[in-house]
Amino acid sequence: MVKRKPVDRRKTRTREHVLGDLAVNHVERQVLMHGFTMEPVVHDYGYDAMLFVYDAQGEAEEGVIFLQVKSTEKADKHQDGQTIAFRLARSDLQRWLMEPMPVILCLYDGSEDRTYWLYVQNYFEGLSDFNLFRIGATTTVRLPRSQVLTPDTVGQFARYLHEVLQQTVGSVRHV
Repeated sequence: MVKRKPVDRRKTRTREHVLGDLAVNHVERQVLMHGFTMEPVVHDYGYDAMLFVYDAQGEAEEGVIFLQVKSTEKADKHQDGQTIAFRLARSDLQRWLMEPMPVILCLYDGSEDRTYWLYVQNYFEGLSDFNLFRIGATTTVRLPRSQVLTPDTVGQFARYLHEVLQQTVGSVRHV
């Protein structure tokens, strides 16, 4: 039997790569259209980007909003017709739920060229029976189909940030 030499294969850009880039592009476009900026996180340990907000005069405001951008070819519409089911890793949730600044999950649907979003900490605070230490390696969230990312909703993210920062007034000490 003659052994064949393995064929060298070149690096391949997959559909998943394309979708991931389209997702980040779509989110950043909404951010820029609102007048804010988005900076990628180079070493990704649970966040893909940081969103920076500016006031009406264009001056940078305090704080940051963390974004996790996911993509899918076609979003998994739940049988209720009102939500999209998406699985999250427990390890990501541990990080996100301990974060004091808002964390926004963005799910890009390639078939609709649309991004849905979820304010992670708010979502889980609203679940009375959720216990991070009782779930398995993953859990499913339900993103409302009504929560489509637009420049206006990016402005809503800034209001979430302001509400969080308001809770820290006078209570942060740098020792």
